[in-house]
Amino acid sequence: MGFYFEEFEGRKPPKPLKHSPWRELLFQFLATVNLTVGAWYIWWRWTESLNYDALWFAIPLVVAETCAYIGLVLFSINLWKTRDYQQQPPPKTINDCLSLPLEEDRVIYVDLFFPSYDEEVELVRLSVQDAKRMNYPHNIDIRIAVLDDGKRPAMQAMAEEEGVDYITREGNIGFKAGNLRNAMEQTSGDFIVICDADTRPFPTMLEHCLGYFRDPDVAWVQTPQWFFDLPEGKRLPLWLQGKIGAPGRWMGKLAERVYGPITIGQDPFVNDPQMFYDVIQRRRNWANASFCCGAGSIHRREAVMEAALKSYSENIDKQRSHQDKQIKQFTGEAELDAELQQMMDTQTILDTEFTPYKFHVSEDIYTSVVLHADPDRDWKSVMHPQVESKMLSPQDLQTWVIQRFKYAGGTLDIAKNDNPLFRPGMSFKQRLMYATTVWSYLGALWNVVFLLSPIVYLLTGIAPVSAYSQSFYLHFIPFIICNELATMAATWGLAGFKGKANYLAFFPVNLRAIWTVLKGQEIKFPTTPKERQEGNFFHLVLPQAGVMVMTLLALMLGWLNMEFNWYGDHSLSGMIVNTFWGLNNVIAMSGLVMAAFWKPEQKLEQSPA
Repeated sequence: MGFYFEEFEGRKPPKPLKHSPWRELLFQFLATVNLTVGAWYIWWRWTESLNYDALWFAIPLVVAETCAYIGLVLFSINLWKTRDYQQQPPPKTINDCLSLPLEEDRVIYVDLFFPSYDEEVELVRLSVQDAKRMNYPHNIDIRIAVLDDGKRPAMQAMAEEEGVDYITREGNIGFKAGNLRNAMEQTSGDFIVICDADTRPFPTMLEHCLGYFRDPDVAWVQTPQWFFDLPEGKRLPLWLQGKIGAPGRWMGKLAERVYGPITIGQDPFVNDPQMFYDVIQRRRNWANASFCCGAGSIHRREAVMEAALKSYSENIDKQRSHQDKQIKQFTGEAELDAELQQMMDTQTILDTEFTPYKFHVSEDIYTSVVLHADPDRDWKSVMHPQVESKMLSPQDLQTWVIQRFKYAGGTLDIAKNDNPLFRPGMSFKQRLMYATTVWSYLGALWNVVFLLSPIVYLLTGIAPVSAYSQSFYLHFIPFIICNELATMAATWGLAGFKGKANYLAFFPVNLRAIWTVLKGQEIKFPTTPKERQEGNFFHLVLPQAGVMVMTLLALMLGWLNMEFNWYGDHSLSGMIVNTFWGLNNVIAMSGLVMAAFWKPEQKLEQSPA
């Protein structure tokens, strides 16, 4: 059976960004200047620049700017320094990984899990076959298991053919987390490797990562996820040539002479996760706050089980306290009968689920929160910088939206119901890192204001500032320049514009996640499809398209009004600022709107001679 990604099998993952102490020092200097100038700008906005004749417009914008500045502070702290854990030689026996050695030493047991529900059997076979190729310099017991929640005979037959375990269960309670719990009850590995159905581990994964567990306080190691099937796109001259022939090729070459190389269709959904893993996650090592992202992670069973037991005990105590309070209110008694109390405690224990991985759409980050907050153990997390597996990326906008909604909704649900900022046991640095993650998903609330503000000015002539004066430029321009310079130093070697643009364009997905969590609705667990979904996905980007149309229409009317003076009081300075602002928003929205229509390039088959 053939797959579309077969032609990409030879691709090699990017190497980790090389750490430069001098560049890090430069970033820290620029970030300090940036935050100082930013604070000066925000102070000026609140105290001297508000348009008191239009506070309905001025206040929301300055609040949005303040919220964005808070996010900038948190993000700067996140990126403050790179402190990779020193890679250790692979342990030979289990005693190399324990604080209290066993009397009878033995080899290391590793369980490698592939949870699956409805993925293509042959796709999972590829993952299993790659897992079987793992190398290790010492004797080791690796047990590979396919965890099939789909209960498919074909999947079971594949597992038997490949000589790996097949584990299933009666129901599907807890979805992936429940699937993992069921597998842990039937296995005994010292370490557990979590993969998705399409995760193709490299032979070096255990050899490179188990050495971190020589430190008995290391609870898990996360490796970067790498999507090896990302579309490479087509250079602009060739793309235009395919559309309009030779004139298009000439126009494309002319454009590239001015702007440099331009690629159309490259990573249309901005799936490349290197910025997240190699910059954001990796730089949380210094705070011991890199969180688990599921696929490509290795867990110490002892840590997961300890956290589960403590979480189980906490849940029982919460349930007991809640029930006691309800019954006392109902009966009016100050104390409950001892026999009744015992019966209630027994029922509470029976009704409370014991699960190593929380039954939650974001079971990976939830487990991270529980382990980082353990007050009795100083559990450590490690973000390993080198790619150790390859995966498949979302190939259509619908799949992309499902995935992003799960990320946002799951994180916000945790923030609402079990906020890591208020959990005992977290260090201050860890709280800041988790706050950065939560705050980033709330950004849709103020991004909407940034998208609508230029439209309001262009259509009404009402400014949110007292004047687009010299004072405005003296405060605003230094802040923007410092911000760009600090970002460039922090992400040196990686292009950041597409990521920033998509963050702005995420607003409908994140708003929906915020609203779903606020209403108390459950975040659903749809399996992310591994195959491209066909169809017209324009309906998924109607809000972004609406912003583009409204902005372009407002720009046209605003500049016409400068000539004919139909309405409002537009100034040339205000028009220039809001034109650049509006065009930036249009460009940011356009990438996702175009992605709704993206299709893989069809390769023409050569007819036989």
